[in-house]
Amino acid sequence: MNKSMPILQAMQNYAQADVYPLHTPGHKGGRCLNREYQQLLGPAALAIDVSLMQELDDLHAPEGCIALAQQLAAETFGADKSFFAVNGTSGALQALLLGSFQPGDKLLIARNMHRSLLAALVLANYQVRFLQPEYQADFAISLQVKPEQVAQALAQEPDIKGVLLTSPNYYGLSADIVEIAQITHAYGAVLLVDEAHGAHLGFSEKFPAPALSLGADAVAQSTHKSLSSLTQTSMLHLKSVRLDYQRITAMMSMLTTTSPNYLLLASLDAARYLMQTQGAELLERAWQMANKLRQQLKAIPGLTVLELQDCAGESVVSQDISKILLKVSGLGYTGVEFGQLLRQAGYAVELVDAHNVLLLLSYAEEPARLEGLVQVIRALPQRSPKSVSTLPKLELPERGFDFGKAFYAPRERVLFKEAVGRIAAESIVFYPPGIACILPGEILSKYCLQYCQQMVQLGVAVTGCQDSSLQYLEVLKES
Repeated sequence: MNKSMPILQAMQNYAQADVYPLHTPGHKGGRCLNREYQQLLGPAALAIDVSLMQELDDLHAPEGCIALAQQLAAETFGADKSFFAVNGTSGALQALLLGSFQPGDKLLIARNMHRSLLAALVLANYQVRFLQPEYQADFAISLQVKPEQVAQALAQEPDIKGVLLTSPNYYGLSADIVEIAQITHAYGAVLLVDEAHGAHLGFSEKFPAPALSLGADAVAQSTHKSLSSLTQTSMLHLKSVRLDYQRITAMMSMLTTTSPNYLLLASLDAARYLMQTQGAELLERAWQMANKLRQQLKAIPGLTVLELQDCAGESVVSQDISKILLKVSGLGYTGVEFGQLLRQAGYAVELVDAHNVLLLLSYAEEPARLEGLVQVIRALPQRSPKSVSTLPKLELPERGFDFGKAFYAPRERVLFKEAVGRIAAESIVFYPPGIACILPGEILSKYCLQYCQQMVQLGVAVTGCQDSSLQYLEVLKES
């Protein structure tokens, strides 16, 4: 296998050629940036923030360094074809959906989908059938959908064209991709996986297997989340005889900027190279650090660490231990309070909710800082265990309008407390993890509104709606 970084090499060659830039970007290698920003980025980074030159290839019609880099990515990640995405996994997933199905097609989607998928659902006005993942009551989190749920849904509506799962989920819990893929393909449908949190899978047997190796037709990965590329960079991997690669290629181009940032592209190339050459070693390092930290945290009285055995049922088959979910109510804190205390001590966590905080580890951790985290938590004053009055899991809302119709329909603003029974015109999403409590076109129940208000009172960040304080909400106008 070719072991090189073709995009990075092309950028370096162009910078070393000392060509005077009579082209974009307007800062001309950093010549006209203010001094503070120049010092922050440094001259080397600014010199290779370059534009679309012939020798740097074209992301929309790659034939040179980008084509080679994407080919190497496909070989490294076990795909037939791979795409570099510079507008996040959000853009990659949207292009995958829109390139895989016809407008109005019927899709089966796990309800714990990321909010970014809504754009594709609106644009193509897909008929969506949601599946509710299993629920873990002690941690108050969603798990995965069971194969039998998929089988039952496809048996009832065999005209479903595709199934979309999020695996692993935000907490590192993977679905039974093998069985679900077999069921999906038996009905002539395709299985797409939002594998945003699984770009590192496949380089060590101590982690769950990647979905492509288990029968998925395509996966989208946030390379920046668990590998070493820059924020906003992702990859889309295809491995299927059931997908139209040309149409997906065209859709990726349609939804991608015509001015891609080469620093981002090169970071994807470099992240692939690192995994190609050192993946097993780095993932072993990550596993060892995560395992040690988990054992240390489990030894702290009142603190509970989510383990695979806590997910008894048929939906979760494996766990990525580099995602460490801590239930902190036994120490007398809400997750929000605990996250704030850690931040004051110099540690920022990935997620907070009513009960928990989530720590996201990678091979880049510093063991001394992880030891310091354990000491900080041990030193926190233990209070009486807190019974957080979180409502049980949200049931699937009743749908009043299709996504596309709801998005374009006339709307009005009403008091949040008066929205019971109305049809939502916007989403309510607590972020992270970015999973919607309500989506446009769904009917707002009293229970859903109570749940959302309680989450706001706990201090969990809300997005997707215009009024993040949830005093008001956009709903469809009644005829």
